[in-house]
Amino acid sequence: MLGIFSTSIVSPPEELVTAGSKTPSPKATAEKLLARFLDTNSSAVSMQVGSEVNLAYTHSNESILRPRSFAVKDDIFCLFEGALDNLGSLKQQYGLAKSANEVLLVIEAYKALRDRAPYPASHMVGHLDGRFSFIIFDKSTSTLFVATDQENKVPLYWGITADGYVAFGNDANLLKGACGKSLASFPQGCFFSTEFGEIRCYENPKNKITAVFAQEEEIWGAKFMVEGPSMIAIGK
Repeated sequence: MLGIFSTSIVSPPEELVTAGSKTPSPKATAEKLLARFLDTNSSAVSMQVGSEVNLAYTHSNESILRPRSFAVKDDIFCLFEGALDNLGSLKQQYGLAKSANEVLLVIEAYKALRDRAPYPASHMVGHLDGRFSFIIFDKSTSTLFVATDQENKVPLYWGITADGYVAFGNDANLLKGACGKSLASFPQGCFFSTEFGEIRCYENPKNKITAVFAQEEEIWGAKFMVEGPSMIAIGK
């Protein structure tokens, strides 16, 4: 799956901007990144949301244990990869039909976060049990919300393209071609929301997350760490 967002939606993370300038490497534009995704993934589907957002996904080569899905409801767009072990109980909690799948559940959970303030984002993601990563874009508020599971069972990556767009995807090599060293593994057990403008760990939301520059031979430009009694690497 792939989500590409202009600077009017999300500001490029300073950590990735610095990593890219520290070790310059070839990049490509957001348009070329999307074109490469469509060219290299059979039966890929893409959609443009306004003039600032592009979303794409494919079922090609997906894992049985990590299916990909997409849904739109009430102007909330969601790309989801993985499976929730507690889907049944969460469907009851949110009053969803028995036929509802993970991507619809995540949209409902996000709506609860958005509409039932004060409702902590860490709770919204923290009660999802399973292996997952997802990208939500709320067109009505121009809000981006991204999260991954606590054990990095469904890896997600993010980077900055040559023209300054922020891209999220599950193919590190694809993003590398467009983002160069302005690239990192999205930290496991964390979420990012443009409402807050930063990454937070949903198990310990008060703990600060910092970026450490990676070695030159690594594909990444930076790795993210959760501060605590001992620094915990969460962007492996």
